[in-house]
Amino acid sequence: DVQLQAFGGGLVQAGGSLRLSCAASGYPFDGFVYAIGWFRQAPGGEREGVSCMNMGAPETFYDDSVKGRFSISSDHVKNTMHLQMNSLKPEDTAVYYCAMSRPYQGTTIATMCRYSGIDYWGKGTLVTVFQ
Repeated sequence: DVQLQAFGGGLVQAGGSLRLSCAASGYPFDGFVYAIGWFRQAPGGEREGVSCMNMGAPETFYDDSVKGRFSISSDHVKNTMHLQMNSLKPEDTAVYYCAMSRPYQGTTIATMCRYSGIDYWGKGTLVTVFQ
């Protein structure tokens, strides 16, 4: 069974930075295209895709709200992914989840970076940004 563990959240002043990390294990998908990424859910809100990338094809997605501020990366050898968050804003406050899809084809990374595109979820890590 796929297991994802996210860490790195915390309390940050507006304008500051955080780096989230996620360790993945138990996935048998080498040789296929699949999506990995980060989602967030604010209190009372929906779980929304923040940034995703696929393994096995050169595609990356960023939600408009984080473009130019967040960067996603992965290390397939170490089975880790990261989200570097810079210039944080109070509206970035949310529980952040790392996520992974099963192999797919015939769609875009933007489409995969939706709640319905994800098959495996890690436990959330809370990011709180204060003024």
